[in-house]
Amino acid sequence: MSQTTTISFFRFERWRDRAWALAMMGGARLAMARVPDLGFWKLCGSGTGEGFTPVPNTGVYAILCIWPDEDTARTRLADIPIFNRYRARASEDWTVFLSPTSARGAWSGQTPFSPVLEPNFGPIAALTRATIKPSILAKFWGRVPDISAMIGSDQNVVFKIGIGEVPMLHQVTFSIWPGVAEMAQFARHNGPHAAAIQAVRDGAWFREELYARFVILGDTGTWGGASPLRQLDDT
Repeated sequence: MSQTTTISFFRFERWRDRAWALAMMGGARLAMARVPDLGFWKLCGSGTGEGFTPVPNTGVYAILCIWPDEDTARTRLADIPIFNRYRARASEDWTVFLSPTSARGAWSGQTPFSPVLEPNFGPIAALTRATIKPSILAKFWGRVPDISAMIGSDQNVVFKIGIGEVPMLHQVTFSIWPGVAEMAQFARHNGPHAAAIQAVRDGAWFREELYARFVILGDTGTWGGASPLRQLDDT
C-alpha cells in the first residue's frame, strides 16, 4: 500500500449553495478533523478564470486529503457525511486520485507527502504551494496574468487550476500533463513563467513553499461535463 492524495473539486451554481460553501471554509473544519484515516487535509477556495487570479471565484471550491492508501480514500470519500454534503449541494464535482512521486518543501510547517518511486513515462500531476510575503504581493500578482495566459494556451496541459487557503497569501497551483517532458518544456520555456521563477529565487518572495509531483491513479465524477483525464487518451 502507498499513500494516496485526493483533490476533490466542487462547482456550486445557486447563490445559497455558494454561500454555504463559503461558510464551510470554516464550518467544515471540525467534521474534517474527525474523518477516520484522514491525515493531512486542506480546504481551499479558487480564483476566477482558470483560478490564477486574486479575485475569488465563489462557485468553485476544493478539498485536498491524504490517505494511507487508495482503497481507504475511495471508501471514505464515498461514505463520510461531510463529503456527501458537498456533493449534494454541488452542481458538479470531480475527484482525482494521486500517488506522490517527489516532494520538497513544507506546507503549514509539515512535510505531508511520502513519495514512491517515480515511473519513467506516463501522465503526471504537479502541485505547487506557497505562502507569499505580504510585502511582495503586488509584484507577485502583477506577473500572474502573463503566466495564466501562457499555461492557458499550452495545448499539452490537460487540466489546470489555481486554488488557495487564504486569498492572495496562500496559493496552490495544480496541473495535469501527458508526461514529464511536456511539463518541463513549459516550466523551462523562456517566458513569463521562467522569469517569475527567477524573480522568486532572486527576491525570496515566499515564506514557505512546496513542490510535488504525482502519478495519477484514477478519478471519479466530471468537470465541465466530462472527466478531464479523457484528454490523456488523445495525447
